[in-house]
Amino acid sequence: MKKLTPNAHIRILSPSSSIDHIGGFEANRASKERLEALGFQISFSSHYNEHDMLGSASIESRIADLHEAFLDDSVDVILTTIGGFNCNELLPYLDYELIKKHPKLFCGYSDTTALLNAIYAKTGLKTYMGPAYSSFKMETLQDYQTESWLTALSQTSYDLTPSQEWGSNAWYLPDAELIFHQTEWKVYNHGQAEATALGGNLSTFSLLRGTPYAPQDTDYLLFLEEAEEDDYFDFDRALAALLQAYPEPKAVLIGRFPKECEMTEELLLYILAKYPVLKTIPVIYDMDFAHTQPLFTVTIGATVSVDTKTMTVHVEEN
Repeated sequence: MKKLTPNAHIRILSPSSSIDHIGGFEANRASKERLEALGFQISFSSHYNEHDMLGSASIESRIADLHEAFLDDSVDVILTTIGGFNCNELLPYLDYELIKKHPKLFCGYSDTTALLNAIYAKTGLKTYMGPAYSSFKMETLQDYQTESWLTALSQTSYDLTPSQEWGSNAWYLPDAELIFHQTEWKVYNHGQAEATALGGNLSTFSLLRGTPYAPQDTDYLLFLEEAEEDDYFDFDRALAALLQAYPEPKAVLIGRFPKECEMTEELLLYILAKYPVLKTIPVIYDMDFAHTQPLFTVTIGATVSVDTKTMTVHVEEN
Protein backbone atom coordinates (compact mmCIF):
# COMPACT_ATOMS: atom_id res chain seq x y z
CA MET A 1 0.00 0.00 0.00
CA LYS A 2 1.42 3.37 -1.05
CA LYS A 3 2.19 5.74 1.81
CA LEU A 4 1.18 9.39 2.00
CA THR A 5 3.00 11.68 -0.43
CA PRO A 6 2.87 15.42 -1.11
CA ASN A 7 -0.13 16.45 -3.24
CA ALA A 8 -1.99 13.22 -2.37
CA HIS A 9 -5.71 13.03 -3.20
CA ILE A 10 -7.90 12.62 -0.11
CA ARG A 11 -11.52 11.45 -0.46
CA ILE A 12 -13.88 12.51 2.34
CA LEU A 13 -16.82 10.20 3.04
CA SER A 14 -19.28 9.47 5.82
CA PRO A 15 -19.61 5.76 6.65
CA SER A 16 -21.46 6.68 9.84
CA SER A 17 -22.79 10.15 10.72
CA SER A 18 -23.23 12.48 7.75
CA ILE A 19 -21.54 15.81 7.28
CA ASP A 20 -24.95 17.45 7.70
CA HIS A 21 -25.12 15.91 11.17
CA ILE A 22 -22.14 18.09 12.15
CA GLY A 23 -23.29 21.31 10.51
CA GLY A 24 -22.77 20.60 6.82
CA PHE A 25 -20.08 21.57 4.34
CA GLU A 26 -19.69 25.22 5.32
CA ALA A 27 -19.39 24.48 9.04
CA ASN A 28 -16.45 22.21 8.22
CA ARG A 29 -14.83 24.26 5.45
CA ALA A 30 -11.87 25.03 7.74
CA SER A 31 -10.92 21.33 7.60
CA LYS A 32 -10.79 21.44 3.81
CA GLU A 33 -8.72 24.62 3.87
CA ARG A 34 -6.24 23.22 6.40
CA LEU A 35 -5.73 20.01 4.43
CA GLU A 36 -5.36 21.96 1.19
CA ALA A 37 -2.82 24.23 2.88
CA LEU A 38 -0.81 21.07 3.60
CA GLY A 39 -0.72 20.45 -0.15
CA PHE A 40 -3.44 17.81 -0.50
CA GLN A 41 -6.23 17.57 -3.06
CA ILE A 42 -9.66 17.12 -1.44
CA SER A 43 -12.77 15.54 -2.94
CA PHE A 44 -16.06 14.42 -1.44
CA SER A 45 -18.07 11.24 -1.90
CA SER A 46 -21.19 11.21 -4.05
CA HIS A 47 -23.58 10.96 -1.10
CA TYR A 48 -21.82 13.16 1.48
CA ASN A 49 -24.91 15.39 1.73
CA GLU A 50 -27.36 12.52 2.31
CA HIS A 51 -28.95 12.74 5.76
CA ASP A 52 -31.70 10.48 7.09
CA MET A 53 -33.79 10.23 10.28
CA LEU A 54 -30.79 8.82 12.16
CA GLY A 55 -28.32 11.47 11.00
CA SER A 56 -26.69 9.13 8.51
CA ALA A 57 -27.16 7.94 4.92
CA SER A 58 -28.63 4.70 3.64
CA ILE A 59 -26.53 1.56 3.79
CA GLU A 60 -26.58 1.43 0.00
CA SER A 61 -25.28 4.99 -0.34
CA ARG A 62 -22.51 4.52 2.21
CA ILE A 63 -21.38 1.25 0.61
CA ALA A 64 -21.43 2.88 -2.83
CA ASP A 65 -19.25 5.73 -1.56
CA LEU A 66 -16.73 3.36 0.00
CA HIS A 67 -16.49 1.15 -3.09
CA GLU A 68 -16.25 4.20 -5.35
CA ALA A 69 -13.39 5.60 -3.28
CA PHE A 70 -11.43 2.34 -3.28
CA LEU A 71 -11.97 1.85 -7.03
CA ASP A 72 -10.85 5.37 -7.94
CA ASP A 73 -7.16 5.04 -8.79
CA SER A 74 -6.64 8.78 -8.29
CA VAL A 75 -7.62 8.52 -4.59
CA ASP A 76 -4.72 7.95 -2.20
CA VAL A 77 -6.37 8.45 1.20
CA ILE A 78 -9.90 7.83 2.50
CA LEU A 79 -10.74 10.03 5.48
CA THR A 80 -14.01 9.70 7.37
CA THR A 81 -16.06 12.82 8.15
CA ILE A 82 -16.54 11.93 11.83
CA GLY A 83 -17.67 8.90 13.86
CA GLY A 84 -21.28 8.15 14.75
CA PHE A 85 -22.97 4.92 15.74
CA ASN A 86 -23.67 2.65 12.76
CA CYS A 87 -20.52 1.75 10.78
CA ASN A 88 -21.05 -1.88 11.71
CA GLU A 89 -24.19 -1.97 9.53
CA LEU A 90 -21.93 -1.88 6.49
CA LEU A 91 -19.71 -4.85 7.27
CA PRO A 92 -21.71 -7.64 5.55
CA TYR A 93 -22.08 -5.59 2.36
CA LEU A 94 -18.49 -4.54 1.75
CA ASP A 95 -16.57 -6.16 -1.09
CA TYR A 96 -13.38 -7.05 0.76
CA GLU A 97 -11.73 -8.48 -2.35
CA LEU A 98 -12.27 -5.15 -4.10
CA ILE A 99 -10.75 -3.35 -1.11
CA LYS A 100 -7.77 -5.71 -1.02
CA LYS A 101 -7.11 -5.23 -4.75
CA HIS A 102 -7.29 -1.43 -4.49
CA PRO A 103 -5.63 -0.62 -1.15
CA LYS A 104 -5.85 2.94 0.23
CA LEU A 105 -4.78 4.67 3.39
CA PHE A 106 -7.99 4.62 5.46
CA CYS A 107 -8.27 6.80 8.58
CA GLY A 108 -10.85 7.72 11.21
CA TYR A 109 -11.69 7.18 14.86
CA SER A 110 -14.58 6.48 17.23
CA ASP A 111 -17.30 4.53 15.36
CA THR A 112 -14.90 4.06 12.44
CA THR A 113 -13.23 1.48 14.75
CA ALA A 114 -15.61 -1.11 13.29
CA LEU A 115 -14.37 -0.51 9.75
CA LEU A 116 -10.71 -0.18 10.71
CA ASN A 117 -10.61 -3.56 12.43
CA ALA A 118 -12.95 -5.35 10.02
CA ILE A 119 -10.95 -4.28 6.96
CA TYR A 120 -7.76 -5.43 8.67
CA ALA A 121 -9.37 -8.73 9.71
CA LYS A 122 -10.83 -9.51 6.28
CA THR A 123 -8.02 -8.24 4.02
CA GLY A 124 -4.84 -7.97 6.10
CA LEU A 125 -4.54 -4.31 5.08
CA LYS A 126 -3.38 -1.96 7.79
CA THR A 127 -5.69 0.93 8.69
CA TYR A 128 -5.28 4.11 10.74
CA MET A 129 -6.95 5.21 13.95
CA GLY A 130 -6.55 8.96 13.96
CA PRO A 131 -8.30 12.26 13.31
CA ALA A 132 -11.39 12.46 11.12
CA TYR A 133 -11.94 15.18 8.51
CA SER A 134 -13.83 17.34 11.02
CA SER A 135 -10.92 17.06 13.48
CA PHE A 136 -8.79 19.25 11.22
CA LYS A 137 -10.91 22.35 11.84
CA MET A 138 -9.71 22.42 15.46
CA GLU A 139 -7.28 25.31 16.00
CA THR A 140 -5.68 24.82 19.42
CA LEU A 141 -3.51 21.68 19.77
CA GLN A 142 -3.77 21.00 16.04
CA ASP A 143 0.01 20.99 15.43
CA TYR A 144 0.56 17.82 17.47
CA GLN A 145 -2.48 16.14 15.92
CA THR A 146 -1.49 16.97 12.34
CA GLU A 147 2.16 16.04 12.83
CA SER A 148 1.25 12.63 14.25
CA TRP A 149 -1.19 12.02 11.38
CA LEU A 150 1.34 12.98 8.72
CA THR A 151 4.00 10.79 10.34
CA ALA A 152 1.84 7.69 10.64
CA LEU A 153 0.47 7.91 7.10
CA SER A 154 3.81 8.69 5.47
CA GLN A 155 6.25 6.46 7.39
CA THR A 156 6.41 2.74 8.10
CA SER A 157 8.31 3.16 11.38
CA TYR A 158 7.51 5.78 14.00
CA ASP A 159 7.13 6.48 17.71
CA LEU A 160 4.03 7.59 19.58
CA THR A 161 4.88 10.45 21.94
CA PRO A 162 2.79 12.48 24.43
CA SER A 163 1.39 15.89 23.59
CA GLN A 164 2.39 18.82 25.79
CA GLU A 165 -1.17 19.54 26.92
CA TRP A 166 -4.69 18.26 26.38
CA GLY A 167 -8.31 19.23 26.83
CA SER A 168 -11.79 17.76 27.02
CA ASN A 169 -13.52 20.72 25.43
CA ALA A 170 -16.36 21.50 23.05
CA TRP A 171 -13.71 23.10 20.83
CA TYR A 172 -16.03 23.06 17.79
CA LEU A 173 -18.31 25.68 19.39
CA PRO A 174 -17.16 29.26 18.76
CA ASP A 175 -17.79 30.43 22.33
CA ALA A 176 -16.68 27.27 24.19
CA GLU A 177 -14.56 27.64 27.29
CA LEU A 178 -11.21 25.93 26.67
CA ILE A 179 -9.49 24.33 29.65
CA PHE A 180 -6.13 22.58 29.20
CA HIS A 181 -4.07 20.23 31.35
CA GLN A 182 -0.48 19.06 31.23
CA THR A 183 -0.22 15.70 29.52
CA GLU A 184 1.11 12.73 31.50
CA TRP A 185 0.92 9.17 30.24
CA LYS A 186 0.63 6.99 33.34
CA VAL A 187 1.61 3.39 34.04
CA TYR A 188 -0.72 0.97 35.80
CA ASN A 189 1.66 -1.98 35.35
CA HIS A 190 5.22 -1.95 34.05
CA GLY A 191 6.61 -4.23 31.38
CA GLN A 192 7.71 -4.73 27.82
CA ALA A 193 5.70 -6.17 24.95
CA GLU A 194 5.57 -6.45 21.18
CA ALA A 195 2.39 -7.45 19.34
CA THR A 196 -0.16 -6.49 16.70
CA ALA A 197 -2.24 -3.38 17.41
CA LEU A 198 -6.01 -3.91 17.57
CA GLY A 199 -8.90 -1.96 19.03
CA GLY A 200 -9.98 1.66 19.20
CA ASN A 201 -13.29 2.75 20.66
CA LEU A 202 -14.16 0.06 23.20
CA SER A 203 -17.94 0.13 22.70
CA THR A 204 -17.60 -0.06 18.91
CA PHE A 205 -14.86 -2.70 18.92
CA SER A 206 -17.12 -4.78 21.19
CA LEU A 207 -19.75 -4.90 18.42
CA LEU A 208 -17.42 -7.14 16.38
CA ARG A 209 -17.32 -9.96 18.94
CA GLY A 210 -18.80 -13.15 17.56
CA THR A 211 -18.90 -11.85 14.00
CA PRO A 212 -16.67 -12.72 11.03
CA TYR A 213 -15.26 -9.19 11.21
CA ALA A 214 -13.41 -9.48 14.52
CA PRO A 215 -9.62 -9.79 14.17
CA GLN A 216 -8.38 -13.28 15.01
CA ASP A 217 -4.74 -12.50 15.81
CA THR A 218 -3.23 -14.64 18.57
CA ASP A 219 -0.45 -12.15 19.35
CA TYR A 220 -2.08 -8.77 19.97
CA LEU A 221 -2.18 -5.71 22.16
CA LEU A 222 -5.20 -3.48 22.66
CA PHE A 223 -5.75 0.24 22.24
CA LEU A 224 -8.94 1.14 24.14
CA GLU A 225 -10.93 4.33 24.70
CA GLU A 226 -14.48 5.45 25.40
CA ALA A 227 -16.68 8.22 23.97
CA GLU A 228 -18.60 10.92 25.82
CA GLU A 229 -21.83 8.92 26.02
CA ASP A 230 -20.21 5.95 27.79
CA ASP A 231 -19.68 6.41 31.51
CA TYR A 232 -17.45 4.39 33.82
CA PHE A 233 -20.13 1.72 34.29
CA ASP A 234 -20.16 1.16 30.52
CA PHE A 235 -16.37 0.93 30.48
CA ASP A 236 -16.41 -1.53 33.39
CA ARG A 237 -18.69 -4.08 31.79
CA ALA A 238 -17.36 -3.58 28.24
CA LEU A 239 -13.81 -4.24 29.46
CA ALA A 240 -14.97 -7.44 31.19
CA ALA A 241 -16.57 -8.69 27.97
CA LEU A 242 -13.57 -7.72 25.86
CA LEU A 243 -11.10 -9.55 28.08
CA GLN A 244 -13.29 -12.64 27.79
CA ALA A 245 -13.11 -12.44 23.99
CA TYR A 246 -9.43 -11.35 23.93
CA PRO A 247 -8.12 -12.89 27.15
CA GLU A 248 -4.37 -12.78 26.46
CA PRO A 249 -3.37 -9.26 25.38
CA LYS A 250 0.35 -8.54 25.40
CA ALA A 251 -0.37 -4.96 26.53
CA VAL A 252 -3.31 -2.63 27.06
CA LEU A 253 -3.03 1.06 26.14
CA ILE A 254 -5.91 3.26 27.30
CA GLY A 255 -6.88 6.65 25.93
CA ARG A 256 -7.95 9.55 28.11
CA PHE A 257 -11.59 9.65 29.12
CA PRO A 258 -13.63 12.71 28.18
CA LYS A 259 -15.07 14.52 31.19
CA GLU A 260 -18.60 13.35 30.32
CA CYS A 261 -17.60 9.77 31.27
CA GLU A 262 -17.08 10.91 34.88
CA MET A 263 -14.16 8.53 35.12
CA THR A 264 -11.72 9.32 37.91
CA GLU A 265 -8.25 7.87 38.37
CA GLU A 266 -9.46 6.12 41.52
CA LEU A 267 -12.33 4.48 39.63
CA LEU A 268 -10.12 3.45 36.72
CA LEU A 269 -7.51 1.84 38.96
CA TYR A 270 -10.27 0.04 40.87
CA ILE A 271 -11.67 -1.37 37.60
CA LEU A 272 -8.26 -2.41 36.24
CA ALA A 273 -7.42 -4.17 39.52
CA LYS A 274 -10.20 -6.70 38.89
CA TYR A 275 -8.21 -8.43 36.15
CA PRO A 276 -5.16 -10.55 37.06
CA VAL A 277 -3.89 -10.43 33.45
CA LEU A 278 -3.45 -6.67 33.71
CA LYS A 279 -0.97 -7.17 36.55
CA THR A 280 1.26 -9.26 34.26
CA ILE A 281 1.49 -7.07 31.14
CA PRO A 282 2.30 -3.41 30.34
CA VAL A 283 -0.71 -1.16 30.92
CA ILE A 284 -0.56 2.57 30.17
CA TYR A 285 -3.46 5.01 30.57
CA ASP A 286 -4.28 8.67 29.88
CA MET A 287 -2.81 8.43 26.39
CA ASP A 288 -3.44 10.84 23.50
CA PHE A 289 -6.14 9.10 21.52
CA ALA A 290 -9.87 9.13 21.22
CA HIS A 291 -12.41 11.65 22.45
CA THR A 292 -10.18 14.25 24.08
CA GLN A 293 -7.91 16.63 22.20
CA PRO A 294 -5.42 16.28 20.61
CA LEU A 295 -5.13 12.72 19.33
CA PHE A 296 -2.28 10.76 17.81
CA THR A 297 -2.59 8.41 14.83
CA VAL A 298 -1.67 4.74 15.13
CA THR A 299 -1.69 1.90 12.62
CA ILE A 300 -4.18 -0.91 13.26
CA GLY A 301 -2.51 -4.18 12.24
CA ALA A 302 1.03 -2.88 12.75
CA THR A 303 3.54 -4.34 15.21
CA VAL A 304 3.72 -2.12 18.29
CA SER A 305 6.52 -2.34 20.86
CA VAL A 306 5.86 -1.02 24.36
CA ASP A 307 8.39 -0.35 27.14
CA THR A 308 6.96 1.35 30.21
CA LYS A 309 10.35 1.93 31.84
CA THR A 310 11.46 4.17 29.00
CA MET A 311 7.84 5.15 28.16
CA THR A 312 8.37 4.33 24.51
CA VAL A 313 5.69 3.09 22.12
CA HIS A 314 7.15 2.23 18.71
CA VAL A 315 5.14 1.28 15.60
CA GLU A 316 6.50 -0.90 12.77
CA GLU A 317 4.27 -1.51 9.76
CA ASN A 318 6.53 -3.91 7.87
